[in-house]
Amino acid sequence: MTNVSIQNLTLRYPKAAADTVADLSLTIPTGSLTALLGPSGCGKTTTMKIIAGLLAPNAGDVTFDGASILQTPPERRGAVMVFQNHLLFPTLSVAENVGFGLKMRHVPRPEIARRVAEMLALVQLPDMGTRRPGDLSGGQQQRVALARALIVRPRVLLLDEPLSNLDAHLRTEMRDLIRSLQQRLAITTLFVTHDQEEAVALADQVALMLNGRLRQHDTPQAFYQRPKDQTVACFFGGVNFVPGVVSGRSFASALPPLHLPQGLPQGPGTLTIRPESIRLGPGENTLQAQVTDRVFRGTQTRLHLCVGNLPLCADLPPDQTTSIIPGSDLTIHLPPAALWIMP
Repeated sequence: MTNVSIQNLTLRYPKAAADTVADLSLTIPTGSLTALLGPSGCGKTTTMKIIAGLLAPNAGDVTFDGASILQTPPERRGAVMVFQNHLLFPTLSVAENVGFGLKMRHVPRPEIARRVAEMLALVQLPDMGTRRPGDLSGGQQQRVALARALIVRPRVLLLDEPLSNLDAHLRTEMRDLIRSLQQRLAITTLFVTHDQEEAVALADQVALMLNGRLRQHDTPQAFYQRPKDQTVACFFGGVNFVPGVVSGRSFASALPPLHLPQGLPQGPGTLTIRPESIRLGPGENTLQAQVTDRVFRGTQTRLHLCVGNLPLCADLPPDQTTSIIPGSDLTIHLPPAALWIMP
């Protein structure tokens, strides 16, 4: 197991107007799974390629267990990268693809055969060894690519959006398999994705990158409940933002005074509450609202509300909203524990 530390990493491509990765510092704890999350072009894959040795940074360092790896050739770093496009050898069988890394390391054939069989069973493809990659589905090809990476027992596993080419059902299936294998093998893993739902479902920690910079590195829960700022909150689906002033445990704003939990920063700030945390009926921090729209979203119904002149959104189970129509007056409350203040 390996601790990965990224320190003040910077890379600017030739003729680029700005750094693709800018002063990035991040620690990936031993045996953990960290999601590197962000929109396209934010520097996620570039960061991963630097760790793998496919790119050299302009500044900064990457260490494995405290030792810099920047001068170590890619093949000797112990970091294996799985790309979203699989990159399997089409003329080799599945077993030959999986065992290719062992063959390059001159592992004896009987040992290769044994480990290939074990790995194919681990990725739930025990009878596929004789097939060619072209005979497999996209999900099966991704399992083969994962098996090929894991069979060499890497120190660090790097996954570059490995689920992006799969349909929704296969993505969920592969996501569960990756999580299960990572926990079982305890390999330090960095997973690049642009999908926050995927990041939250898979990762122990999430590192959000925007415009080449690390915006927040935290547990998945913290991004929903304790976002660093409004940009982070919006990236994770936050829609309710109320400017005001905190004094003690009271929040003064365009809304009636709200009671806050203990320990929130004092002075000017922006209050946020997740739409799914707003409750119907009276309670602490009761408000009177008017419904301006109702949108069915499958597992939830979103109510667009107006409290005075301030818009709010509430996500509720559909069975709680059957009698609520636009124009209805509604009593809601904002539980203090669900309130958060951002700078």
